Amino acid sequence: MKHKDGKYHSQPEKPFKIVPATLLVIVLCGFSFYLGGIFCSEKSRLEGKSVQDVSKTVSSPKEPAVDPLQIKSMAFPECSADFQDYTPCTDPRRWRKYGSHRLTFLERHCPPMSERKQCLVPPPDGYKPPIRWPKSRDECWYRNVPYNWINKQKSNQNWLRKQGEKFLFPGGGTMFPRGVGAYVDLMQDLIPEMRDGTVRTAIDTGCGVASWGGDLLDRGILTVSLAPRDNHEAQVQFALERGIPAILGVISTQRLPFPSNSFDMAHCSRCLIPWTEFGGIYLLEVHRILRPGGFWVLSGPPVNYENRWRGWNTTVEEQKSDYEKLEGLLTSMCFKMYAKKDDIAVWQKSSDGSCYNKLAEPDVYPAKCDDSLEPDSAWYTPLRPCVVVPKPELKKSALESLPKWPERLQVAPERISNVPGGSSSALKHDDGKWKVRAKHYKKLLPALGTNEIRNVMDMNTVYGGFAAAVIDDSLWTMNVVSSYAANTLPVVYDRGLIGTFHDWCEAFSTYPRTYDLLHLDGLFTAESHRCDMKYVLLEMDRILRPKGYALIRESSYFIDAIASIAKGLKWSCHREDTEYGVAKEKLLVCQKKLWYSASSSSR
Repeated sequence: MKHKDGKYHSQPEKPFKIVPATLLVIVLCGFSFYLGGIFCSEKSRLEGKSVQDVSKTVSSPKEPAVDPLQIKSMAFPECSADFQDYTPCTDPRRWRKYGSHRLTFLERHCPPMSERKQCLVPPPDGYKPPIRWPKSRDECWYRNVPYNWINKQKSNQNWLRKQGEKFLFPGGGTMFPRGVGAYVDLMQDLIPEMRDGTVRTAIDTGCGVASWGGDLLDRGILTVSLAPRDNHEAQVQFALERGIPAILGVISTQRLPFPSNSFDMAHCSRCLIPWTEFGGIYLLEVHRILRPGGFWVLSGPPVNYENRWRGWNTTVEEQKSDYEKLEGLLTSMCFKMYAKKDDIAVWQKSSDGSCYNKLAEPDVYPAKCDDSLEPDSAWYTPLRPCVVVPKPELKKSALESLPKWPERLQVAPERISNVPGGSSSALKHDDGKWKVRAKHYKKLLPALGTNEIRNVMDMNTVYGGFAAAVIDDSLWTMNVVSSYAANTLPVVYDRGLIGTFHDWCEAFSTYPRTYDLLHLDGLFTAESHRCDMKYVLLEMDRILRPKGYALIRESSYFIDAIASIAKGLKWSCHREDTEYGVAKEKLLVCQKKLWYSASSSSR
């Protein structure tokens, strides 16, 4: 026992008294019996509730009895038509409640439970099933994203063009008037690593309509296009409608939902982020998520200020000063100039530990982050004005040390050793398991593997096994790792896949109708103690495209309850055995119906 003097003192052992001990045993047994009675009566009460039939398409095969989760069937009303683009945690209706400093109002602010919607988000009037990939990269239905504001504002920059019933995407942009292809060709000349499989994952901050990320797909580079929710532009919505990976987000006061040292490349094309303000805190976040040896690419102010300053409503002296500040800040963060030509400048994040050692010296800014904050902590984690230094023991996570794509997909990353139970053999076993499962899934869902399914989300991945198993199909997968689960997302990125942290008790950072397939494996088993199943399924309905699919792998305990709620969502479901036909686990294959609001002229 520790006393007030801070020292530990031993106490003499007291003799064991038989009578009090006997009484104690009797009391504990009685108390246990009482608790057991309460538990059993509560269980009987739950099981005694009336159970409504689930969808007629859900079969009830004969199997050993389990304790099913009993739930009444329910029907959800339609949300009003003005909720067609409802994003609960980035809702413009609630922006006025939050400050404008550093664009805080654009960050995630989820509604309290009392304000959560229990209705089905309708599609826009005239909505059609999206144009299929790869044609969708160049065009989409106007009525699916009926916002002409961005077309009018950016008409001189050739971002998109309305033609009849469609939006066309010519591949223009503010900094690439000759088209995105010519822009990326120049970038590849400056960064040869973009051609040989060294660079595989990228992030585009302030992505516009994601033409840069769309062009890179044909070059074997998988890009997360990032932009905040906007009242007019709907940039991320355009990107996902085109079939290009994208997510709602903004660098403001919170870290982005990605682990440290993840992306091989970060890009900003006139994204108007004030990189040198607030002590360079935004650039420090880019440094955190960029892999050692990774590239940061900037085009637009203040790059090429000597020739461009007249179009930037400023003076050449101001632009020169801004560029010198940027160079100094990047150098202090252990970036070095890699290449520069015309409007494009490229810096490389150092993988040399000697530079980072200098950050520990007194009076250095920005200083090295201390050990009080985990580098991968990235769910509602405040930005800090310090440099997240790569761990020196991780010598094989630098870009130059990783196998080139596609070999890196199959190689166990160094950081898998940080995962409890993680190892090369564990990854190999996981990959083998998902190959078998994916083959079975394609028998149950023939659309998987065709151009009918383009945007895919694995809602609770471990190592990205499902994404790896379908890597040769014409689709991309957003791998989601629960903010409460083991941190496996660094392994996903080291393999050359993309993903994000998320808590499924909240809404996901995307627009409605943005995914063709949602896959989950045991999510309700893992999270039902925290998250209300009804709200998770409502969120799945919000982000699923009409006529899209949900592939739900769950314990038999949950499957009927899920099917009952799915019926209220207007989903058509059928229950299937898993690939090995075990009784304790089932598959629910669901398709979302295309329906229109009661006030819509499309009904």
